[in-house]
Amino acid sequence: MPKPQNNVALLVHACDRYEFLYRGFDIFFSKNWDFNIPCNYYFATEIKDATVNGFQNIKSGKGEWADRLATLLKSMDEEYVLYFQEDMWLSKPVNPTFFNQLFNFASEQTCQQIKLHSSDVYTTTESEHFIEGLNISIVDNQASDFLMSHQITLWKKDFLLAQLHKKEHPWRNERKGTRRLKKLNPLIHHIDFFSENGSNEINQNKNTVKRSEYFAVSFNSTLNHNSLHFIDELKSGNEAEKKYATELQNHYDHELTHDGKPRPKKTDLFKKFKTWFLKNKS
Repeated sequence: MPKPQNNVALLVHACDRYEFLYRGFDIFFSKNWDFNIPCNYYFATEIKDATVNGFQNIKSGKGEWADRLATLLKSMDEEYVLYFQEDMWLSKPVNPTFFNQLFNFASEQTCQQIKLHSSDVYTTTESEHFIEGLNISIVDNQASDFLMSHQITLWKKDFLLAQLHKKEHPWRNERKGTRRLKKLNPLIHHIDFFSENGSNEINQNKNTVKRSEYFAVSFNSTLNHNSLHFIDELKSGNEAEKKYATELQNHYDHELTHDGKPRPKKTDLFKKFKTWFLKNKS
């Protein structure tokens, strides 16, 4: 990879099975992002090719979630990573001035993790620092949950890499990673820049606040109700967007997985035991 021009990599960490979502991410990111924000833009797949406006497609190869992300991070020269996933679709414009100041603050203060998504799982205390009216608050690590989360966050790359234990799938990484961070008790910052799934601010911000917003449109490999807002917007777009809206609506209505298959039916433990018992009853 060529030497980066910027100190921050905006990384979209995607999996190949979610290829159906790439187009939606592309449409709404392009509509709401300002590519003058000084990042190097990477859309990371496993082995599939992806063409996403403004992004370089890089690949991790196959493997478990944490191993794939670690491979990507080790291939990057940037000091900081602004982490996204392909099912996080922007719904409001971003403020480029905010990100210029954010990146300067992170570098000057050697920040290790700045959470940028509002969520009531965090308890914070106010600091003296503000960016565009948003307080750069301090996370109370012991009173908060999901210190290790995969929502939109600015990470010091080496610090993020240290939180990735081999062969951890994403849910185990969030669960066990949070326990590890509670024990480590690092300084974690939080800013209410993105309303996550419509969440309200949790910090003591000033009145002159201009926030962005995103919604996670996927749950258990299928579209969730958050996708309906985006589907409606696409229906009033150009012909290609209308066609994609029809495909998304079909997936939502029929509970199809992102690779077009019926959602697997879950069998609870009692039913599994009953089936096993009847099968093995003499």
